[in-house]
Amino acid sequence: MNIPARPPAPARLFRGFTLVELLVVIAIIGILVALLLPAVQAAREAARRMQCSNTLKQVALAAHHYHDTVGSFPPGILLSQYHAGTATWRGTNLFVFLLPYLEQGGLYDEWDFDDPNKNFNGLLQSRAARGPNLRCPSEPDSEDPLLYTTRLTGSSVDRYIRVTSYGGNGGTRSYHPDSGFLQTDGIFFGAGPGSQPVPNQRPVRLADIIDGTSHTLFFGERSRWDPNYDSFAQQGWDWEMRYYANWCGTSRSALAHFTLSSYSPINYRLPFLYSERAAASPPANTSADFKYYIDLRVCAFGSTHPGGANFATADGAVAFISDSIPLLILRALSTRAGREATDLH
Repeated sequence: MNIPARPPAPARLFRGFTLVELLVVIAIIGILVALLLPAVQAAREAARRMQCSNTLKQVALAAHHYHDTVGSFPPGILLSQYHAGTATWRGTNLFVFLLPYLEQGGLYDEWDFDDPNKNFNGLLQSRAARGPNLRCPSEPDSEDPLLYTTRLTGSSVDRYIRVTSYGGNGGTRSYHPDSGFLQTDGIFFGAGPGSQPVPNQRPVRLADIIDGTSHTLFFGERSRWDPNYDSFAQQGWDWEMRYYANWCGTSRSALAHFTLSSYSPINYRLPFLYSERAAASPPANTSADFKYYIDLRVCAFGSTHPGGANFATADGAVAFISDSIPLLILRALSTRAGREATDLH
């Protein structure tokens, strides 16, 4: 008996996506990505801010270990060598003094204290280019060490120098040394024979902080980003803001690189472009006029974290301070012996 052959199974029919369905799927994915991206960016910024606060904590602890050893905090800069040929004082700044306490004892042992300028010789092999990592991970500019050209510094050779996002609290006015308004009411300022506003100022001790260590700023962040300011630098009126970050400067004017103050609000940035200078108040029509704004900007605490900046207080604690803090309160926090009853919050 012949069994009839089974008929072949019908071919499966697959219906593809229509163009409308595909566009709908793409739109949904786009919406999900748009919702997720801010959360991812916020998480990354939170991690960067935490890393930044940890660095500040280490710097503050290093300064306390230095105090335990020496009996005082390091000076902002110890100006002990006068060069008659250039009529300038040279010395050693606070971050160099802290090297042994920042796991950089080897570099400290190599440091030339007799002729500080020799620490810049050798370009990328120089001691200045091998300093500690003191840059906030949120900074947009990642060039570190940074090239300081002869045009910038007036030296005979280019220099590579590591940069810092942090500065010691210089009080209510830390710049410019020649302004006639320099203050020494913070923690870090010039000391030694070449110090200003008077010679032979002495470094600060814990006993000198009579306002209380938890009520006195110790270290804080700086912002090296300011497009308006850089528009003046393009005219040769000053350096670009990112160059105010030399971790191991040797001159009294180098205080601008590693000390900050409450002369300006947190996150103060120049509010006008070079092309708008005549309408500023006061006007900045000339490079001499612009020095007022240089003093305001280069000593300002700030950061690229949204809404404020990280600070360490003199007890070693670290806190984030909003840039909406009133300037009078910020100034009270920056003094070590102003006898103000001021808290961070």
